[in-house]
Amino acid sequence: MPFDSLGGLAGVAGLLGLCVGSFLNVVIHRLPRMMERDWQVQCAELRGETPSTAEVLSLARPRSRCPSCGHQITALENIPIVSYVLLRGKCSKCAAPISLRYPVVEALTGLLSAYAAWHFGPTLQAAGALLMLWALIALTAIDYDTQLLPDSITLPLLWIGLALNLAGAYVDISSAVIGAMVGYLTLWSVFWLFKLATGKEGMGYGDFKLLAALGAWLGWPMLPVIILLSSIVGAVVGIGLMVFGRHGRNTPIPFGPYLAAAGIIALFWGPQLTRGYLGLMT
Repeated sequence: MPFDSLGGLAGVAGLLGLCVGSFLNVVIHRLPRMMERDWQVQCAELRGETPSTAEVLSLARPRSRCPSCGHQITALENIPIVSYVLLRGKCSKCAAPISLRYPVVEALTGLLSAYAAWHFGPTLQAAGALLMLWALIALTAIDYDTQLLPDSITLPLLWIGLALNLAGAYVDISSAVIGAMVGYLTLWSVFWLFKLATGKEGMGYGDFKLLAALGAWLGWPMLPVIILLSSIVGAVVGIGLMVFGRHGRNTPIPFGPYLAAAGIIALFWGPQLTRGYLGLMT
């Protein structure tokens, strides 16, 4: 495909990614709260109590608003990145600061979306890569905030990966199925070995499902690279946080962001990394 055509495709994907990034900010903020409200309702029902009739919260309702003063965000105030710059990072009503995370998520989603379109071209792989990237960005931020990896994202991600590989989008279906099984069982085994040895839980079940999803997308041969990359990055960041006093030794550090980062690296450069890894082993 000509370079100009690829550039145009990447530009369209980048703009789409900016808009999706704005929506992902809503998902990151609201989905954990929706989950917590569902748990509270279920607990109330088990106790025989009447569930709270608080305001309905979903990804669509109510409209986005300032958490400080309740000002509803207008359409002009919701333009990705541009609105943040024009508002100088503050609410237009009460001047409360707006988290830098919002434009960062939008920019990251836009850049990765553009690169995926340029890397894969107008193919099924590119469409799938966009879905995978968007899901991983949302999971990264949610896990960082709450140490939760919602089933409502990880499980559809797994099944979509298997469905795409029925058509051989990334790997053959047998490699995808084995990747899902081995990915889940690998971290499940680590979890139980660590628990038997220490009496503590070293990770959550969401991590098992996320690695299973990455295996379903990229196949079982990619799992060693993903695990190695995520472990190295996680160890470096964890040690750095302890050295600089951001976390104590007993403070849990979410593993999902490192799995997600490793999955993104493997999506784009997995075959080259695998060849390099195998070359070092021989």
